[in-house]
Amino acid sequence: MFDLDMPTRIISGKDCVKKNPSLLAAGKKAIIVCGRSGAKRSGALDDVCAVLSSVGAKYTVFDRISENPPLLTCFEGGELARVEGCDFVIGIGGGSALDGAKAIASFATNEGISPEEIFKVSSLKKGLPIIAIPTTAGTGSEANPYSVLSLPDGERKQTFNTRCSYPVCSFLDPTYTMSLPEGYTVSTALDAFHHALESLLSPKTTDFSEMMALYAAKNIWDVLTEYPESYSYEQREKLLYASCAAGIAISVTGTGFPHPLGYSLTMLDGIPHGRACAVFAADYIDYNSKTEKGAERLALLYDTLSVKPKVLKEYLTALASVNLSFTKEEIVRRVDLICGAKNYVNSPYVLTYEEMIAIYERLFLKKK
Repeated sequence: MFDLDMPTRIISGKDCVKKNPSLLAAGKKAIIVCGRSGAKRSGALDDVCAVLSSVGAKYTVFDRISENPPLLTCFEGGELARVEGCDFVIGIGGGSALDGAKAIASFATNEGISPEEIFKVSSLKKGLPIIAIPTTAGTGSEANPYSVLSLPDGERKQTFNTRCSYPVCSFLDPTYTMSLPEGYTVSTALDAFHHALESLLSPKTTDFSEMMALYAAKNIWDVLTEYPESYSYEQREKLLYASCAAGIAISVTGTGFPHPLGYSLTMLDGIPHGRACAVFAADYIDYNSKTEKGAERLALLYDTLSVKPKVLKEYLTALASVNLSFTKEEIVRRVDLICGAKNYVNSPYVLTYEEMIAIYERLFLKKK
């Protein structure tokens, strides 16, 4: 028995954008939200523009979304959408572009609010319809309502989401992920694997989210442990569909403590999000294995992956490849920035502040 409220229609396969022009054109004029180069390099931007033109839909391109999308940039994108008379949003790219598209969709219909007021979701009008086209296999943002935005101080993130933040339709074409470099492919896969892992251990887990999480974890693990020098279309397809499944899983459960613990590493130290999560994998597994619920859920994962706990922890840590060192004062600063996140209570074992400090010190404390 489970409850599910996921209104996104997901269409997958090669050329799925070209084959579904009536679904892509969700209005008369789109604001296409993307980064400077990834959407074009993947071929997705050209395909989308061609399809929209073929059905007489107009569009304007907002290509200013950077990694860890800044709140103020999204605010400006919303103003542009409103001035241009756009009635739907198409996000093309990785999680940053898709998260940015969700925020822009809400800013566009909520004229007069300040940037920070987007987080007061109960007072917002419904945003513009969103179409999502991922070009990475990581966040699963195409299948959930979350939009993680960088605050103006440049040190913290905050999540915006409403039921209207779900894309109305998402297109998963593995071809668009083929241009992703190897390093980014690993990092985004680690992000998706952590979504699966953290969803599986969440107290909110349901039979449905468990099925999605295990499917995702198994397929990602199978590809990563092949450790290919280059990724085939079939491997890219596995990763993309697994990432989407993990995104669906966290739409039910949310994420656990590796996500907030990693935010400081991303914001202050430039560590890509997936690697910043995976560096805490061993701690996440060890702390939760102390609880009956955590041990039970982890045993299910080990059985699904046919892996021993030590191997899983060591491999994820090695793939993260994070080498940083901080003073005690620098550690306290980083933990203070993320210690209030809601994710900490979303696992069988709930970390204390002192344990957060201890984890950071074990991993990063400068040796004298």
